[in-house]
Amino acid sequence: MCKLNLFDKISFILVIIGAFNWGLIGLLNVNLVNIVSLGFPLIQRIIYVIIFLSSLNLISLIFRCNLIEAHSKK
Repeated sequence: MCKLNLFDKISFILVIIGAFNWGLIGLLNVNLVNIVSLGFPLIQRIIYVIIFLSSLNLISLIFRCNLIEAHSKK
């Protein structure tokens, strides 16, 4: 079992929202980030960067959990 901190939990939520946004873009051609940011490109870029950083955190979470589980099995 891997311990999740607050940043990990927020990352999960943001990545799920990002995936939901991409699903809406693919299915309905509706971009939630564009709607939320009111069309301001700088705000859109900030939102996309935050979601990108969240995904990197989740990738690191995979390795952190594997290291924790590997040490606990010994």
